[in-house]
Amino acid sequence: MKNRITLLSLACATVLSASSIKSIEYLNVSKVSPQVLEETLGMRTGDSLDSNKLNEALIKFYSYGYFDDIIIDNDNGNLKIIFKEKPSIANVDIKGYKTRSEDTDAIKKVLKLNKGSMYSEKRVKEAKEQLLGMLSSEGFINSVVEVETEKLNDSSIKLTFNVNKGDEIIIREAKYHGANELDGSDFKKVTANKEKEFASWWFGQSDGEMKIDQLKYDARRINDLYFEKGYLDADIKEPFLDIDFASNQAKLDFFVKEGEKYTTNDIKIFLDSSIVDPEEIYSDLKLKVDRTFNIKKLRDDQEYIRTLVADKGYAYAEVKFDLKKNEAEHRVDVIFSVVPGQQVYINDVKISGNARTLDRVVRRDVYLAPGDMYNLTDLKDAKSKLKRSSFFEDVQIEEKRISEDKMDLSVKVTEAPTGSIMLGGGYGSYDKLMINGSVSDTNIFGSGLTLSLSGDLSKRSNRYEVALKNPAINDSDYNGEVEAHSTKIEYRRSQYDSDVKTKGFSIAAGKEVVRNTYVGARYGLDFISEVYNYDETWKNSTEVQNNLNGIDGNGNPIPKKYLFQDQDYTNSSITPYINYDSTNDFYFPTAGIKAGASVEYAGVGGDSKYIKPGVNFRYFYSLEDLTELDWILRFKTQAKMLIDEGQINQGDSLYLGGPKTLRGYKSYAFPNNESGYYQEPYEKMWSNQAEISFPLVPSAKMRWGLFYDYGMIGKNSFSEETRSGTGALLEWISPMGPLQLIFAKPIGDKPGDDTSSFEFSFGTSF
Repeated sequence: MKNRITLLSLACATVLSASSIKSIEYLNVSKVSPQVLEETLGMRTGDSLDSNKLNEALIKFYSYGYFDDIIIDNDNGNLKIIFKEKPSIANVDIKGYKTRSEDTDAIKKVLKLNKGSMYSEKRVKEAKEQLLGMLSSEGFINSVVEVETEKLNDSSIKLTFNVNKGDEIIIREAKYHGANELDGSDFKKVTANKEKEFASWWFGQSDGEMKIDQLKYDARRINDLYFEKGYLDADIKEPFLDIDFASNQAKLDFFVKEGEKYTTNDIKIFLDSSIVDPEEIYSDLKLKVDRTFNIKKLRDDQEYIRTLVADKGYAYAEVKFDLKKNEAEHRVDVIFSVVPGQQVYINDVKISGNARTLDRVVRRDVYLAPGDMYNLTDLKDAKSKLKRSSFFEDVQIEEKRISEDKMDLSVKVTEAPTGSIMLGGGYGSYDKLMINGSVSDTNIFGSGLTLSLSGDLSKRSNRYEVALKNPAINDSDYNGEVEAHSTKIEYRRSQYDSDVKTKGFSIAAGKEVVRNTYVGARYGLDFISEVYNYDETWKNSTEVQNNLNGIDGNGNPIPKKYLFQDQDYTNSSITPYINYDSTNDFYFPTAGIKAGASVEYAGVGGDSKYIKPGVNFRYFYSLEDLTELDWILRFKTQAKMLIDEGQINQGDSLYLGGPKTLRGYKSYAFPNNESGYYQEPYEKMWSNQAEISFPLVPSAKMRWGLFYDYGMIGKNSFSEETRSGTGALLEWISPMGPLQLIFAKPIGDKPGDDTSSFEFSFGTSF
């Protein structure tokens, strides 16, 4: 560069002597603003051309790192500075390394080769060396990284890093010398490096792959495990690693000093009582006096205390703890010291990433606004609510301190497709082929409104529905819904057929009264028609006629039996409800509860007169903290009752069966009346569904699971009919929408039961 500048300066000196600048033109430059160019040159129109200033300007121009070459052309005082810019990186692709897009994006950030950054051979070389270092730290040897450079145009290039990970080091044996109270099965739960297990290909078994970068942390993890068990004197050194490069196998030796188990002797909290009274905290702590000390519980208590203080506005509160050990008696005193700092207020809430969703839709779910006092629980709840909305794939809320008592909140969202065209179906022994479809958008024009049109069609039934929902009317705590529907269900029994047609609508309104808790009411109006067609041969048989007349074959009186009668009636009902939702995601919640209770009162006009109370409860729990495995437990239970208040029609009966209540059986499988005679509606129903969900292809948001369902239904008691079902399911949030496959097997089914072995749903997003 110096030689270039010198030559340019000499050339210029011959033509610039005693010349003045008439005009200045900057050509072929886009990376630096005109203002910066002028300031860097340091000369203006009318000034004398100064070779020294020109040399200095050239040095500065090159120092920006944007230019490969700079040419100066002077035409009788008309100065042209012609730049040749370095190409920018249009795209970076890393092949053969990670499969998850999130992991690949994280690597790109580490390499600092972002889209739009300047290309240089030095930076690419450094990035290649970084990749090789990452591979080595993960236990790969003899790795190769090749870089392809593709010129897209004069100003941009594409970089492709082709990675050959080489050979992996497999841990053949891991020994824990000095471990008596705990063993390898305990350590396996917490360490990243563990020996290869038999049937390593099976889910949950260790494949023994070496992760060199995690070795130093494994010792700390084992140490923490001992602290969780109360062994406060435990000391675990970094492991000794012995690698056989001929076989690419390794041995690990951990050296463990366990010590004795400690009991919690006393707990003290030093905290200004004007902020939070410490006496109100002790009973809620997980650590208990006279019980085994547990470092995990201590950290949970530490976070709990910090949250209580942070909820009072002390955003930067510190909760420190001190352990005073009595080594002779193996007891320990725990002392929490709280430094609250200063109360903090929200200065501004900045929203980004919402290209489609309106700012106000995001803002209404952020419980903190400018001027509000900081509250940590509000912050956590806001993040969960935004993720539950289904509008966003990811939500991050960052705190940015701008003064001693002010902070900005930066809400960064990654939008998810909210519109969907769904096509699904299944097969049941009764309905045969079932097809369902819907068109919906849960975020119309980014407004948060939901509009849906759906239809279900099978050999025995069909249903059509249109619905409009507003989760926050005028951005308030009130919500509303309007829907209209038309349904036809055909029941085919051995002695008769029945058709039940329903047309109607409902309107609902509610309000969030407490965080995550909603109350409201729904009014529904349905016009129902029931038509029964009996087998004439059976109906006219002597036995049936005798039963209908109340006499047996010998003419003796017996209790009369009845047949179903055609009827048209109106069901007008109002249903107050209360719902609670603290889950952390829309599609795949890993924590939280969904619960609700309602009481339908039919008798607001109309013909039906009954009361139908119902409760439901759903629980989601991730086992990752316990097992380090992405397993999710799901449990759902619901119960309903039907109380006669003057008239219960057959269509008002409770039903059991289908994906929502009892998998392995078709919807409305019970009651199943094959006798041909009228029977009282079923008035009690209770269903339970338990699932465990496993990751299948995490990068593709694909999971699989196992389930067990148990249900019961009856006229006078819950247990008159009991059935269960089990099976497996596949779930996938695909680029084209949610997909679910259900493979079910009924348990304890009886002849005549309407079973269903397979169901699926599939959709595409727009």
